[in-house]
Amino acid sequence: MTVLKKEEIFKEFGKNKKDTGSSESQIALFTKRIDSLSNHLKSNAKDFNTEKSLVKMVGKRRNLLEYLKKIDIERYRDIIKKLGIRK
Repeated sequence: MTVLKKEEIFKEFGKNKKDTGSSESQIALFTKRIDSLSNHLKSNAKDFNTEKSLVKMVGKRRNLLEYLKKIDIERYRDIIKKLGIRK
């Protein structure tokens, strides 16, 4: 993923393009990376290292979502609606 794509994600989901620390921007970045790894695994089914990385990323994103849900439910609902990742 290029720096420009990351800046676009941070600009869209964070406060500005340099906001790399907010939960929303990190969740959005993990979601984009998870999507790209999922597409890679569709064509390379025996790539077990990528599969392990994908499982780790899904776990990290889940932990961030649980944290955000506990801290501020409205921000949680906004991010899942924008990304379309749950319910």
